[in-house]
Amino acid sequence: AQAPAGVTATPAVIGPAKLAWLSLEQAIFSTDEGKREFGEVQKFVDRKNSELEALKKEVETLKSQLSLQGPKLTDEARADLEEQIEAKDTGLQRFQQDTQKEIDSRRVRATNLIGRKMLPIIEKIAKEKGLSSVLYINPQRDAFIDPSIIITEEVIKGYNQANPGSAAKAPAAAP
Repeated sequence: AQAPAGVTATPAVIGPAKLAWLSLEQAIFSTDEGKREFGEVQKFVDRKNSELEALKKEVETLKSQLSLQGPKLTDEARADLEEQIEAKDTGLQRFQQDTQKEIDSRRVRATNLIGRKMLPIIEKIAKEKGLSSVLYINPQRDAFIDPSIIITEEVIKGYNQANPGSAAKAPAAAP
């Protein structure tokens, strides 16, 4: 018997899906390369924090100078000191904004670099385990995940094995 015109045959039955979960952020930060890359970002942050503190100290010194010497200064000298303070404050704000942009950019570049290199590792593990899907853990969405279906540690180990030289590479020389 044939199906009437316009009626399609029943699709094949899809079996149960086999899922696993991955904490992507933990995996990226925990690889040897991730530790190195984000260690370099932290060194940059520390350097910039030192520079920021020096700039703040300059501004505070000028403000203190104005506060202590203000009444004794000529109008022209006081105006000059106020202009210096304003220029330093503006420079400080720009420094903070530019530095934050650079920090964010470095973090994104490191995350993307490792994330791209991690995808084939995730796919390989998924195929080896016969997984239908690997989902990212989201604490805002996921109330409970059985630890036996979390593959984060396997991905970290696989990444480190596939990229053994990544952690040992010396940072590029500054221009």
